Amino acid sequence: MPVSPRISRASEQPRNAAMPLLRMTMLVLLALTGPLLSASCSAQPSGYAGLVRRVAPSVVTVLVEEEAVGAADRAAERAATRAAAGADPNAIGAIIQRLLSAQSGDPSHGDGPSGSLGSGFVVREDGLIVTNRHVIVSARTVRVRLSDGREFPAKIVGVDAVTDIALLKIDAGRLQPLRLGSANAVSVGDAVIAIGNPYGLGQSVSAGIVSARGRILEDDPYIDFLQTDAAINRGNSGGPLLTTDGRVVGVTSAIFSPSGGSVGLGFAIPAETVAGIVRELEAHGHVERGYLGISAQPVTPTLAAALHLKTPTGVLVTEVEPQGPAVGALIIGDVLLTVGTTPVTFKDLTKITARLVPNRLVTLTLVRAGVQQSVALKLGRLPEPPSDPTLTGNQDTWVRALNLGVADTTTEIRKAIKADNEPNGLIVTQLRPMGAGALAGLRVGDLITHLGSTQLLAATDLANMSTPTPRDPLLVRVVRDGSATFIALTGDASR
Repeated sequence: MPVSPRISRASEQPRNAAMPLLRMTMLVLLALTGPLLSASCSAQPSGYAGLVRRVAPSVVTVLVEEEAVGAADRAAERAATRAAAGADPNAIGAIIQRLLSAQSGDPSHGDGPSGSLGSGFVVREDGLIVTNRHVIVSARTVRVRLSDGREFPAKIVGVDAVTDIALLKIDAGRLQPLRLGSANAVSVGDAVIAIGNPYGLGQSVSAGIVSARGRILEDDPYIDFLQTDAAINRGNSGGPLLTTDGRVVGVTSAIFSPSGGSVGLGFAIPAETVAGIVRELEAHGHVERGYLGISAQPVTPTLAAALHLKTPTGVLVTEVEPQGPAVGALIIGDVLLTVGTTPVTFKDLTKITARLVPNRLVTLTLVRAGVQQSVALKLGRLPEPPSDPTLTGNQDTWVRALNLGVADTTTEIRKAIKADNEPNGLIVTQLRPMGAGALAGLRVGDLITHLGSTQLLAATDLANMSTPTPRDPLLVRVVRDGSATFIALTGDASR
């Protein structure tokens, strides 16, 4: 019987010759990969779970019963936010949201005091807690809820409006504090987490990176913010921004948002700033800062040439506050070069002077009419910034017949809701579902200007109205988003 020939390729080795080589290769591979496989199997899942377990007990919720409602301003803010949601983000939509406190009550029930909440964290085991000033500035009472659910009344140790930091104290026994680290120790791209109570849902964690350093916001020229893309929303105010080793590098304070919610542009007050403010607040209850009382602008190359300066340096004084500390020492047109021994730039002028002690004599170097000279000046005390209008102001008036709240307005409020051509009017601050106002389609933030043809001058003009009916409707003129229209209130869903 003929034997079939075996066809083999040039690279193929006889089977019995290949087996020892294969066994040797497998042994070598096992020796090399065995430790790696073992380490991989025993490794913990990646993430921040361990970090969160360690630091979360130190993060608290700050509960506030508000003393001042500021109803008109709150309504205007809600109207602007609603408009911004569908507006050009380069216009009114792109705004800095400082009010990151969340409502803790039901806004549809407007009777009684209102409440809000924010976040905070323990910085000392005896109950010292850091939060944002805007969380507690309008507080009638403040309570702190720990992560284990216990609540304690809080004493306000001190507040600082310039940096938006507040210091609270509770008596809860020994607590686990967080350590304030250094914002200077983190770099753009470093991982961070934010912990707080967004929208009052409960303690939540978000992760991201440091997006930028040294951000200056127009309303906060004294702070070099850290920017992060970690999600920050209402209720996160006062919570910590932490590195992966558990150190606080910032206090979440503001977001840049066209809609009022997080779009990945959050800002935190640097830990170094917070640490200095905490020391001052604990010692004195407030922070005092130096003040020049001038306005200035950068010196551009063109301005430098016009001022006969060799290089564009310092700042050009554009205004001297009457009765301010700079009167008699500086005049409009001076180029301020140094405050003390510190060179002045437009970006850093406010921070340089704010770090100095009020009533101290300081030497200024300046150029006046082309001649460099030095003058002595006694620093003033930096005034408190004006209160946030959404935290202070008048309470609203409840119109029982229409089941809605209204408040008097100011020129600024009418401008904010695109009704700056109206000489006066009442802003809708709250609405009850199925009330005459809600059924007619009114919204919070609408401006009611007329009752029929009669102009409304004060909230009391509506307070004693009789309840409208389909047989006896009430005609009101309403301005919304810059447009005026008449609406008939009937108290009936079909209108």
